[in-house]
Formats: sequence, C-alpha cells, structure tokens
Amino acid sequence: METAGYASLSRQVGLIRELQVVANNVANAVTTGYRQEGLVFSEYVKRSEDDTADLSLTRASARNTSLEQGALNQTGGTFDLAVEGEGFFQVETGRGPRLTRAGAFSTDANGALLTPNGDRVLNEAGTPVFVPPGQDVHIASDGTISAEGQPVGRIGLFMPVERTDLHREDGVLFRSEQGVEPVLNPRILQGFLEGSNVNPVHQMARMVEIQRSYEMGQSFLDAEDQRIRDSINVLIRTQ
Repeated sequence: METAGYASLSRQVGLIRELQVVANNVANAVTTGYRQEGLVFSEYVKRSEDDTADLSLTRASARNTSLEQGALNQTGGTFDLAVEGEGFFQVETGRGPRLTRAGAFSTDANGALLTPNGDRVLNEAGTPVFVPPGQDVHIASDGTISAEGQPVGRIGLFMPVERTDLHREDGVLFRSEQGVEPVLNPRILQGFLEGSNVNPVHQMARMVEIQRSYEMGQSFLDAEDQRIRDSINVLIRTQ
C-alpha cells in the first residue's frame, strides 16, 4: 500500500471511532447527568529518508467531555439533586472516588446517601454523607444538609485540578488522574435532576457527516486497490 492508502486508512479508523462516540451520545440523550463526548483528531508526520515522500497519518484517541449545563428538571424528590454551574458530586466506588453529575440519590437504613448503584456520596472532606433516617431533610444551595432544622453535614462539589482531566467510566462516572479540588461557590438544587447535555439534532447531523466521509474514503481505497491491481496486471503481461 502506498502513502495515500495508509493516510486514507488511518482516517477511516478514526471516523469509525468517532461514529461510535457520536452513537453513544445519541443513545444517552435522555440519561440523567450524562456529559456529551467528542473525539480529537491528531496528525502524525513521518519523514522519509530521502525527504521526497513524507507520510502523514491521523489518530483519533483523545476524547473531550462537554461541561455545558444540561437542562434542569424539577422532580420534587428530597434526595434528587442537581448541580447548577460547575462542579461534580464525588462518590465512593470500589475503584476509588469518582465524579458524577447524576444526582438521583437515595438513603439506606443507616442514612447513608447513595447513588442508584449503591455508591456512597461524599462530603467536602471526602467522607460519606449520612442523614438521620425518618427526619425532614433540607439541602441548601451550598450543599449543607439540615434535619429538623439542624445542620448535620454538607455535600461536596468538586472539579478536576486540570479541567480536561476527565476520563469516563461506566456512563456517568468520571475519574480524575491529577486529583480534584473543591468548588468555591457551589450551587446545588434540591428536588431537581440535571438532564443530559447532548444535543440530539446536532449529534444526528454529525453522524450523517461521518457516514458520508467514511463512504468517500472507502471509495478512494477501492479505487486505489483497483489501480494497483491494474498496474500489476499490466506488469505481468509485459514480462
């Protein structure tokens, strides 16, 4: 395969990966707390030994996560919480602390605040949040939890130290490899859930663009394959 073929093939691989990312966004357009994801294309250039035929390849492996605010939907649930502005809830998983914007929480018999998967929600100090069972609970916008009018704890909001350091795990969970820091002015809404920030119309349009680009690339590869076959046949006949 010649240089043009390698370059086109690397682009095709990247388009397949982007199509998978966009399809996942569309599938999660109504998932609570889901963050839209995108793919970043990079170019790698390999210099030839005689400086006459450099090879340029594309690679699509880096992903970026949209931090745009999703729609806030009122539910009235005591432990339905939404983040307005920047910040993530931090939860304790079997793999360590993780970040999420999905705030559909509940409590167990001991009063621990839990995600639907049973992960404990953490406070600003990084320890599990507990609320007194059976009492009237109010959660202020700064995360302070009050039971029967008395403060009993505070839910923490965090951001990665490096804003691009978000690595998706399990749909709405993220890990930050460089650590997190508390949000200085948190804003939490009780009785609300944040919807997905995916724009399904834009994502469907992008899916069509990717499919068309892939078909064009495949047409080029087919034509290149036929050209090489024809060249080989001509060479064989002239021997």
